[in-house]
Amino acid sequence: MDLSDPTAAVVPSLDGRVLAVLAGTTKPLTGREIQRLAGRGSQHGVQRLLHRMDEHGLVDVVTAGSANLYTLNREHVAAEAVVVLAALRTRLFQRIRENLESWPIRPAAAAVFGSAARGDGTAESDVDVFVVRPDDIDAEDESWSDSVDGLAQAIMRWSGNRASIIQATRGEIQQMVEREAPIVAELRRDAVSLTKDPVLPARPAG
Repeated sequence: MDLSDPTAAVVPSLDGRVLAVLAGTTKPLTGREIQRLAGRGSQHGVQRLLHRMDEHGLVDVVTAGSANLYTLNREHVAAEAVVVLAALRTRLFQRIRENLESWPIRPAAAAVFGSAARGDGTAESDVDVFVVRPDDIDAEDESWSDSVDGLAQAIMRWSGNRASIIQATRGEIQQMVEREAPIVAELRRDAVSLTKDPVLPARPAG
């Protein structure tokens, strides 16, 4: 799955990007704004798509001066499918969260980070997951390692992307913080938490 544009898995065209933009807001947008947010296609191409969507009743159009403002018609029978497509990355994170909650040995914390968290990955990008292993559990514990392997396989099935799962105990994480390991900065910048507790300790006050 293209993690920067999950709609491309089902609608691999400009239509998908335009629909994702409309599904992501209730604010009326001009065609020019939609083209900019979609990040592809020409203004003329986007306007042509919006005209077609208007003909199908999928968008509402309001005239404001010399401009047309567009919003997704959320009462349309197709709107629910559009919203689901636009939220595929969030749904992937929810499935990972549910998987973690089913582990016989629960992780102390977990987060998605890297390109999947930022939303700029591609179909070839890994889904990076950082898992905090309980201090009293060895990495080779059969139940634990089976859960880690099972999550990696599940992520591949859910998205088509390989999973890169990094695990560490709280003690090991503290050592990473103290030596300013590069992954610490990446986690602080990008991590999307999957659990109540964060994967990194809070920064000291001041």
